[in-house]
Amino acid sequence: MASITKRGKRWLVKIRRKGHPAVQKTFSEKEDAIVWARKTESELERGVFLEDLEEARTTTIKEAAARFQEEHIEKLRHGSREKNRLAAILERTGWGTLALTNLKGKDVASYVRQREKEGSKPDTIRLDLALISRLFKHARQEWGMESLRNPVEAVRRPSLRGTARTRRLEPGEEEKLLKAAHDDLKPVIIFALATAMRREEIASLAWPEINLKKRTAHLPKTKNGDARTVPLSRRAVAILRLQCRKLGTESLVFGLSKDQITDRMRVTVKRGGLTDLRFHDLRHEATSRLFERGTLDTMEISSITGHKTLTMLKRYTHLRAEDLAKKLE
Repeated sequence: MASITKRGKRWLVKIRRKGHPAVQKTFSEKEDAIVWARKTESELERGVFLEDLEEARTTTIKEAAARFQEEHIEKLRHGSREKNRLAAILERTGWGTLALTNLKGKDVASYVRQREKEGSKPDTIRLDLALISRLFKHARQEWGMESLRNPVEAVRRPSLRGTARTRRLEPGEEEKLLKAAHDDLKPVIIFALATAMRREEIASLAWPEINLKKRTAHLPKTKNGDARTVPLSRRAVAILRLQCRKLGTESLVFGLSKDQITDRMRVTVKRGGLTDLRFHDLRHEATSRLFERGTLDTMEISSITGHKTLTMLKRYTHLRAEDLAKKLE
């Protein structure tokens, strides 16, 4: 119930409602106080008002994006990628001039349909939606806009069913790949197949993080944000010893940046006469091989590969039916 009282030359409106914090505001004119009280009570009745929406109503998405970028994105390890994604979303949609409260679920749903029509992959669209969602969550958690509705939560996300890559090396392809690779990429390929490490993890691997005696490689920074220590097979250790003799221990282990690895892999695949093979597919191959060994359980493998959930681990595991058949009587 609203109470309107005069305090000096101003009118104070207080609204108390069970389940909500008290809301109050002062006005110089009583008529304005009455209008605001009626409007606020109506919104409380419909469950759409909270005091913190006032700032959200006057903050444009462009302004919120700039603040979000400064406070959150720039602190991310891959901040430039998220910065570019957010800029592309705003340019593509024209949402920048809208107030935060004016972006509705239907607008986001329309964006999803547009991206699907353009042929964007489901995972790409989901990454866009996740970034928009994080902006709104940040506004609620960090800027006090607790009542701001997240328009992404009401939108259907494209299904990833059937979109995961299942590319594995066919018999003879590993040999072709290694034969076509130059001397600087060949050890990278062998190491990737032996460890299931990501491209960037391999590119940034430094000698202080390697313990050849214990046969481990410590990764202080990984894609999912958690550090992990990877056990090394004898094949992986042999590659590291070779790199030590070749490049010494003053530089990074393999001496190639992540982009150089990608470029060299693309050339190698073409030279070797292979099709539809990417460097990241080697991680799929290595993970599947860990399962096929039959000596490691699921938790041990996820500890090696760094997958946080069994769902993600399953997406990276593609066992051949013919190999499974050999285990059946």
